[in-house]
Amino acid sequence: MNGIDLEPNASSRSDRASWRIIGLTGGIATGKSTVANYLAQTYHLPVLDADIFAREAVEPPSPILEQIRQRYGDTILQADGTLDRPELGAIVFDRPEERQWLEGRIHPYVRRRFEEAISNYRKSDRPMVLAIPLLFEARMTDLVSEIWVVSCSRIQQQERLMKRDRLTREQAIARIESQMPTAEKCDRANWVLDNSSTPHIWIEQLKAALR
Repeated sequence: MNGIDLEPNASSRSDRASWRIIGLTGGIATGKSTVANYLAQTYHLPVLDADIFAREAVEPPSPILEQIRQRYGDTILQADGTLDRPELGAIVFDRPEERQWLEGRIHPYVRRRFEEAISNYRKSDRPMVLAIPLLFEARMTDLVSEIWVVSCSRIQQQERLMKRDRLTREQAIARIESQMPTAEKCDRANWVLDNSSTPHIWIEQLKAALR
């Protein structure tokens, strides 16, 4: 695989390296954030997170936030005027048409922010990482040069999501099923990072992918 050899904390750069933009994705609660943090902290790679841009998109006085308020009413806002995310989540995960409406507003904003960042880093010879949970669903694969998918079993997804977000099993299943199946994402990946057992497994796979 074309790319550059990296060792943790390496300071040298290869003049012959072509610039790589890694699209890091996977199913919900498979461990994408863990991998993204490892790449940032161990290899000091720039990591841009779609979730951060999505939150930024609805910060007051965002026009997108106003559109959400107009659609769902003032009860969708908290006392300080910020978005009540659990309330919105309960609406969109139970109603696919509402999720599509929301994504139709959030995804274009997130894409613009990624495009701006890519433009700013255009002359860099180190890989950039775009952490995009809905990389395929949001049709952002054209922004990256390779795709890494973090994977674990369906049961592990459910248990991790229930624990992380304090959801019932039914709620966790609904959120998992709202996304493309992880197995399908793996079929489209350049590299699959197996997060179903110990971190040693995916760390070794990550090292191979970077080389």
